Amino acid sequence: MVSYQCFQLTVRSKLALIEMSQPEKLNILDERALQELEDVLHRLKATGVKAAVITGQGRAFAAGADVSAMATMDAAAATAFSRKGNDVFQQLEDHPAIFIAAINGFALGGGLELALACDLRLASTKAVFAQPEIGLGIMPGFGGTQRLPRLIGPARAKEWIFTGRRYSAQEALEAGLVSKVVEPDQLLVEAQALGEELAAKSGPILALAKQAVNASMGVTAAHGGLEAELFGRCFTHQDAREGLQAFVEKRAPIIQDR
Repeated sequence: MVSYQCFQLTVRSKLALIEMSQPEKLNILDERALQELEDVLHRLKATGVKAAVITGQGRAFAAGADVSAMATMDAAAATAFSRKGNDVFQQLEDHPAIFIAAINGFALGGGLELALACDLRLASTKAVFAQPEIGLGIMPGFGGTQRLPRLIGPARAKEWIFTGRRYSAQEALEAGLVSKVVEPDQLLVEAQALGEELAAKSGPILALAKQAVNASMGVTAAHGGLEAELFGRCFTHQDAREGLQAFVEKRAPIIQDR
């Protein structure tokens, strides 16, 4: 096992288990977490892992980015943060290994976007999904505007992104976001069994098949660049400042459309 501050990595033969290991922080995805995830991806590539299960410890898969940190960002810093998240998640999407998200609890904001970047998604009955950024006066910044429409269709994705509503595991299953919903105590069992099945296949052929399927959906890093630019532009508006600060202060935001 390799322990980071934000992750624990266990590799057994050609299957890896990646656990987000800050349950007390609901496994938030701050700059350190993104940097550590990037290191994990490089490590997996070097070891030739063919499949990897990623999950969260505690009651969250990942509850999004660090709102307290974002509340202090200007447009340039926010754009850079979004670019970093987009870049790391694109590395995951382009990685030769097959990634299985075992979504055990809250998958909110950046946490949902991490799951979207994975190849396959299984959910616990306790999983909760949302892109809640609109309620903070901002928009998704780690690929949600690009990947969610491809997975559940543009009309439904717009509803999720524009309303910021939370959705249950069953609703995510019906939308096509996850392929299976299981009881909490069976989630890792099912995800690792699927990982073992994939790890028995040809690694190079899995990687080629993944590349071909991704190409069919027009998956490119350029789209993430546009999202990062627009995410940063949110921070030039007063509503973003108010929304983020209101979240930090645990109060309802006062939106002024400016």
